[in-house]
Amino acid sequence: MSRTLPALLTCLFALSAITLFHGCDSAAVSDERDAKAIKPQGTLRQIFMTEADASNFFKRRGRRAVKSQDEINAEQRQRLAADERKREYHEEQRNEFENYAEEENDEQDERTREKTEQWREFHHDGMDPSYEYNRHTI
Repeated sequence: MSRTLPALLTCLFALSAITLFHGCDSAAVSDERDAKAIKPQGTLRQIFMTEADASNFFKRRGRRAVKSQDEINAEQRQRLAADERKREYHEEQRNEFENYAEEENDEQDERTREKTEQWREFHHDGMDPSYEYNRHTI
Protein backbone atom coordinates (compact mmCIF):
# COMPACT_ATOMS: atom_id res chain seq x y z
CA MET A 1 0.00 0.00 0.00
CA SER A 2 2.87 2.35 0.74
CA ARG A 3 4.12 2.10 -2.85
CA THR A 4 0.80 2.43 -4.62
CA LEU A 5 0.01 5.87 -3.22
CA PRO A 6 3.19 7.59 -4.58
CA ALA A 7 2.79 5.76 -7.91
CA LEU A 8 -0.85 6.87 -8.13
CA LEU A 9 0.12 10.47 -7.31
CA THR A 10 2.90 10.42 -9.95
CA CYS A 11 0.53 9.14 -12.63
CA LEU A 12 -2.10 11.72 -11.67
CA PHE A 13 0.51 14.51 -11.87
CA ALA A 14 1.75 13.29 -15.29
CA LEU A 15 -1.81 13.09 -16.62
CA SER A 16 -2.62 16.62 -15.44
CA ALA A 17 0.62 17.97 -16.96
CA ILE A 18 -0.17 16.35 -20.30
CA THR A 19 -3.70 17.77 -20.38
CA LEU A 20 -2.50 21.25 -19.43
CA PHE A 21 0.27 21.42 -22.02
CA HIS A 22 -1.67 19.67 -24.79
CA GLY A 23 -2.99 22.97 -26.11
CA CYS A 24 0.35 24.76 -26.44
CA ASP A 25 2.60 24.76 -29.48
CA SER A 26 5.39 22.31 -29.90
CA ALA A 27 8.99 23.22 -30.82
CA ALA A 28 8.33 22.62 -34.50
CA VAL A 29 6.18 25.45 -35.82
CA SER A 30 3.76 24.75 -38.63
CA ASP A 31 4.03 26.32 -42.08
CA GLU A 32 0.85 28.38 -41.70
CA ARG A 33 2.16 30.19 -38.65
CA ASP A 34 5.56 30.70 -40.33
CA ALA A 35 3.91 32.23 -43.34
CA LYS A 36 1.79 34.52 -41.15
CA ALA A 37 4.62 35.49 -38.81
CA ILE A 38 7.27 36.21 -41.46
CA LYS A 39 6.13 38.07 -44.54
CA PRO A 40 9.17 38.66 -46.79
CA GLN A 41 9.17 41.87 -48.79
CA GLY A 42 10.59 42.71 -52.19
CA THR A 43 12.94 40.23 -53.83
CA LEU A 44 12.77 37.80 -50.90
CA ARG A 45 9.10 37.27 -51.67
CA GLN A 46 10.12 36.14 -55.17
CA ILE A 47 12.77 33.74 -53.88
CA PHE A 48 11.07 32.07 -50.91
CA MET A 49 7.62 30.53 -50.94
CA THR A 50 5.59 28.42 -48.57
CA GLU A 51 5.71 24.65 -48.73
CA ALA A 52 2.16 24.43 -50.05
CA ASP A 53 2.90 26.86 -52.90
CA ALA A 54 6.06 24.96 -53.81
CA SER A 55 4.30 21.60 -53.94
CA ASN A 56 1.48 23.12 -56.00
CA PHE A 57 4.05 24.60 -58.37
CA PHE A 58 5.65 21.22 -59.01
CA LYS A 59 2.27 19.48 -59.30
CA ARG A 60 0.98 22.06 -61.78
CA ARG A 61 4.06 22.11 -63.93
CA GLY A 62 4.72 18.81 -65.64
CA ARG A 63 7.79 17.82 -67.58
CA ARG A 64 6.48 19.16 -70.87
CA ALA A 65 5.10 22.41 -69.55
CA VAL A 66 6.22 25.62 -71.20
CA LYS A 67 9.07 27.37 -69.40
CA SER A 68 8.89 31.00 -68.45
CA GLN A 69 11.06 33.54 -70.25
CA ASP A 70 13.15 34.01 -67.10
CA GLU A 71 13.94 30.30 -66.98
CA ILE A 72 14.83 30.25 -70.66
CA ASN A 73 17.12 33.27 -70.22
CA ALA A 74 18.83 31.72 -67.19
CA GLU A 75 19.45 28.45 -69.06
CA GLN A 76 20.79 30.37 -72.05
CA ARG A 77 23.19 32.31 -69.81
CA GLN A 78 24.41 29.04 -68.30
CA ARG A 79 24.95 27.55 -71.77
CA LEU A 80 26.83 30.63 -72.96
CA ALA A 81 29.05 30.60 -69.86
CA ALA A 82 29.80 26.89 -70.36
CA ASP A 83 30.59 27.46 -74.05
CA GLU A 84 32.93 30.33 -73.13
CA ARG A 85 34.76 28.15 -70.61
CA LYS A 86 35.09 25.37 -73.20
CA ARG A 87 36.39 27.80 -75.81
CA GLU A 88 38.97 29.24 -73.43
CA TYR A 89 40.09 25.76 -72.41
CA HIS A 90 40.52 24.59 -76.01
CA GLU A 91 42.31 27.80 -76.96
CA GLU A 92 44.71 27.32 -74.06
CA GLN A 93 45.31 23.69 -75.05
CA ARG A 94 45.93 24.72 -78.68
CA ASN A 95 48.41 27.43 -77.62
CA GLU A 96 50.28 24.98 -75.40
CA PHE A 97 50.49 22.44 -78.23
CA GLU A 98 51.68 25.08 -80.70
CA ASN A 99 54.42 26.18 -78.30
CA TYR A 100 55.44 22.56 -77.74
CA ALA A 101 55.52 21.82 -81.49
CA GLU A 102 57.54 24.97 -82.21
CA GLU A 103 60.11 24.08 -79.54
CA GLU A 104 60.36 20.52 -80.87
CA ASN A 105 60.93 21.81 -84.42
CA ASP A 106 63.58 24.24 -83.21
CA GLU A 107 65.37 21.49 -81.32
CA GLN A 108 65.17 19.15 -84.32
CA ASP A 109 66.59 21.86 -86.61
CA GLU A 110 69.44 22.48 -84.16
CA ARG A 111 70.26 18.76 -83.94
CA THR A 112 70.20 18.47 -87.75
CA ARG A 113 72.48 21.50 -88.16
CA GLU A 114 74.95 20.15 -85.59
CA LYS A 115 75.02 16.72 -87.26
CA THR A 116 75.59 18.32 -90.66
CA GLU A 117 78.48 20.42 -89.34
CA GLN A 118 80.02 17.38 -87.68
CA TRP A 119 79.72 15.36 -90.90
CA ARG A 120 81.37 18.15 -92.90
CA GLU A 121 84.22 18.51 -90.39
CA PHE A 122 84.79 14.76 -90.35
CA HIS A 123 84.84 14.44 -94.16
CA HIS A 124 86.89 17.57 -94.81
CA ASP A 125 90.49 16.60 -95.54
CA GLY A 126 91.88 20.12 -95.26
CA MET A 127 93.16 20.16 -98.82
CA ASP A 128 90.18 21.70 -100.51
CA PRO A 129 88.30 24.72 -99.27
CA SER A 130 85.20 24.01 -97.23
CA TYR A 131 81.98 22.84 -98.83
CA GLU A 132 80.52 26.32 -99.16
CA TYR A 133 83.42 27.50 -101.31
CA ASN A 134 83.75 24.31 -103.30
CA ARG A 135 80.59 24.49 -105.32
CA HIS A 136 80.86 23.51 -108.93
CA THR A 137 79.24 25.87 -111.33
CA ILE A 138 77.60 24.57 -114.45
